[in-house]
Amino acid sequence: MENINKNKLFLASCLALITTAMTFAIRAKLETVFGPDGIGLTLEQLGYAFAPAFFGFTIAMIVGGPLVDLLGIKKITWIAFFTHIIGIILTLMADSMTSLFIATLFVGIGNGMVEAALNPLVASMYPESKTKMLNRFHVWFPGGIVIGSILGWLIMDVMGLSWQVMVATLFIPLIIYGILFFGQKFPVTERVQLGISNKKMFKSVLNPLFLFMVFCMFLTAASELGTTQRIESLLKESVSAPLLVLAFINGIMALGRLSAGQVVHKLRPSGMLLYSAIITFIGLWLLTITSGGMTFVAAAIFAIGVTFFWPTMLGFVAEYLPETGALGLSIMGGAGMFSVSIVLPVMGKLMDDANAAEALRTMSILPAILIVAFLGLNIYMKKRRTVEA
Repeated sequence: MENINKNKLFLASCLALITTAMTFAIRAKLETVFGPDGIGLTLEQLGYAFAPAFFGFTIAMIVGGPLVDLLGIKKITWIAFFTHIIGIILTLMADSMTSLFIATLFVGIGNGMVEAALNPLVASMYPESKTKMLNRFHVWFPGGIVIGSILGWLIMDVMGLSWQVMVATLFIPLIIYGILFFGQKFPVTERVQLGISNKKMFKSVLNPLFLFMVFCMFLTAASELGTTQRIESLLKESVSAPLLVLAFINGIMALGRLSAGQVVHKLRPSGMLLYSAIITFIGLWLLTITSGGMTFVAAAIFAIGVTFFWPTMLGFVAEYLPETGALGLSIMGGAGMFSVSIVLPVMGKLMDDANAAEALRTMSILPAILIVAFLGLNIYMKKRRTVEA
């Protein structure tokens, strides 16, 4: 990888992910602006207006995945940059469900292109430590949510400024990552390096193990992002500043991902996923019965549970199914985000018709299913290692 500045590319990638993550935190705060106490949308309508953040992300990843190999990582990165700009400007102009839907769609496509381009970039730059470096890269998803949550709380709740000021802060990491990527030489994807054909790549995504991981990604992503994206509505009766609970959850996640190298070494990816599912289930269940200060204890347990889900799912595929290439990583990320686009309106309907506790109880079914699935995965991987040995 001559003439490739890995450190600069990795830093720019982290800032692009911070931009992506900040949109999630800021969108959570926009629930109060556009919701029943603001512009007047119901929680179900908000679920539909915010859904394109996830299915737009999915479309971008599914389309962007194969295009990363065809067009190169660099072009997809710049598509992400320009769709981010459009999405942020349209969000600033939004004043109805329809305009918010269109703005959120562009933001979602930008976010999806970031993941479609930069997960393969990290995997190709660090072939010997993929799970570790993907976890380190994904530190900045919860890290960016912490930044966005605290900014949203400070700008709107403490300083009393408008929501447009909060949304405009997204331009800061956006401009910096654009400057850092400008003029840089990008590596080719790992699949291209290995010389794996398109035919083999498309065939490999029909591998039963890969399809099983896609199914699990639906549930892991919905458990994590379905819950955190609706934190304002879910916890408004339990705590006075739900956005600070969101910052707290994501602060724990960021610290956890920084130490992922040691955890991977001890547990292997399949073990990490099983323990994560068990702890997520306990955390979600506790969130249904706690209030006040104890909410933070339940939130901490939930955070520890979901910390390794997303990057370890990607790391598992990158390590054990490398022939799926950028397409495999994109299908995984796309499946995760698509599941959240389905879950958001369902959660909104549950909260409109019943209450937040009922919505959380329903969500706890997802990690319960994952416990069984990942137990099976652990047994399968142990048998596979025995055969390979």
